[in-house]
Amino acid sequence: MNGGADLERSKCACKRIFFVEDDLSLINGLTFAVRKQGYAVDVARTCLEAETLWGSGHYDLVILDVSLPDGSGLDLCRRIRETSKVPVMFLTAADEETDIIMGLDIGADDYITKPFKLAVFLARVNAMLRRGGNFSQPDAERTSNGITLLLTKGEGYKNGKPLELTSSEYRLLCLFMEHPNLVLSAEQILGSLWDCDEKYIDNKTLTVYIRRLRMKIEDNPGEPKKIVTVRGMGYKWNTRTDG
Repeated sequence: MNGGADLERSKCACKRIFFVEDDLSLINGLTFAVRKQGYAVDVARTCLEAETLWGSGHYDLVILDVSLPDGSGLDLCRRIRETSKVPVMFLTAADEETDIIMGLDIGADDYITKPFKLAVFLARVNAMLRRGGNFSQPDAERTSNGITLLLTKGEGYKNGKPLELTSSEYRLLCLFMEHPNLVLSAEQILGSLWDCDEKYIDNKTLTVYIRRLRMKIEDNPGEPKKIVTVRGMGYKWNTRTDG
């Protein structure tokens, strides 16, 4: 009867999520909600179990808790990043900026803190799965201000040298370079990257993304010339080399 909903579920069914969390009540609630969206979910409750499952499966999104009974989700993320660029989201009670920076620095793409609303969680999951493999574009290369993006490969270079970017950093850089010299508000950036109402997104996390991206692409991150802050308005990608 509901052909549209069935079609949407069939498109989601090929997407697999790897969920590493030790809180049984949270596991039950979130896996039920995610499976209701049509996604397949594998669950691990320890680092050892996670490493076994990771080695035997293919996943489109990894959701990690930082604190696990036999280790750290941060260490798991590092090992995953050694072999895969799969999107990684941290799900944790740690809400200090230093924890956010650490998670993003080792390769995570998103970070959501407990407690949170289910709608927020699902919006981020859906957005990350939609964006995960969506880098291929007819225009295969984009170059500006010493930065080159190979869009069909999802790779970035600074003055010919490879950039080590997470998928969220790469998307953010693409967004700026697609809109040269145009001021983008925080709301526009968040809406474009996560496809959900900006009130669901922690602005602190966006600030961290901007900071980490500047560390990788700017000659002097303390005095950025590429991603420029426009006070009271937002950020812009500056194509001028003279500042």
